[in-house]
Amino acid sequence: MSSSMREQMEAELERLHTTMRELSDASASLESATEEAVAKNRLVAATVDGTGRLTELKFHTEGYRTMAPAELSAAIVEVVGRAQKQMADRVAQAYEAFMPEGIDTQAAIRGDLDPEETLRRMGVSLDDLG
Repeated sequence: MSSSMREQMEAELERLHTTMRELSDASASLESATEEAVAKNRLVAATVDGTGRLTELKFHTEGYRTMAPAELSAAIVEVVGRAQKQMADRVAQAYEAFMPEGIDTQAAIRGDLDPEETLRRMGVSLDDLG
């Protein structure tokens, strides 16, 4: 193996190690991340973790006691959904640098990518893999 090829391989291996460290750092920061959304009327707040799981629901006033059940339910669903959307955006932003060019990070996180279309955009055909 020529020294030029060896140097290229070593440089690519170092780039891979750097990317893996950065990916690990991004994942670690999201493990402890939370997002909170507060209702417009300040009645209720929802906090979600890095996976979008609801971890806390706070009522800032006792106004919920006089609300119709459907109204209270709608307020809770709205703040939880907003907190989850904020976290999804944060996760997408954290991992965007690691996605191949042309791949929608949000769609990848949601699992909404067509594998064949994704490979085609990357210049790979399923026929090439078989």
